[in-house]
Amino acid sequence: MPIAATIEEKLTAAFRPLQLEIEDQSHRHAGHAGARPGGESHFKVFLVSQAFEGMNRLARQRAVYAALDEEMQGPIHMLSMTLMTPQEAA
Repeated sequence: MPIAATIEEKLTAAFRPLQLEIEDQSHRHAGHAGARPGGESHFKVFLVSQAFEGMNRLARQRAVYAALDEEMQGPIHMLSMTLMTPQEAA
């Protein structure tokens, strides 16, 4: 299964997002440390979820890292995140 699909599956299960966008930015990092020849190593995530209510930015990031722990240990080298509540996204 492609890494982007795994990210989508795990984040959807963990956060029930109202909006989720995942962009593979690996092509921008070709030749850099952590870049894999086949790509799928650098991602940008935009996630809107009620689950982030009452959480500060660091707590939100930690929650996403926890949901993607296995992938962060292996194929994902870099994960850029924008994490918002529905009120913040409005």
